[in-house]
Amino acid sequence: MTSTTTMLTVRLDEETERQLGDILAREKDTNRSELIKRLIRDRWLTLQVGKTLVERRGGHPQHLLQDAPADLSERQNRKAAIAEYLKKRHS
Repeated sequence: MTSTTTMLTVRLDEETERQLGDILAREKDTNRSELIKRLIRDRWLTLQVGKTLVERRGGHPQHLLQDAPADLSERQNRKAAIAEYLKKRHS
């Protein structure tokens, strides 16, 4: 995933500026940029409520189920397949 940073300038009215100051005063370990990023992320997440977890995360990975056994819908089989994968990967 590529990350880009965009500079954004926003003009706030006096009341909104005061409200932002009040929030910052209560959230002592947060600067303006972090607070605004968190507010945007929280709002974005509320817009995602109707979506499933898989949809919110961008869908199923294309390679995940490629060549997978048909019986992976069974929990025990999935656990065994994951354990085997981790064992091979970390051996």
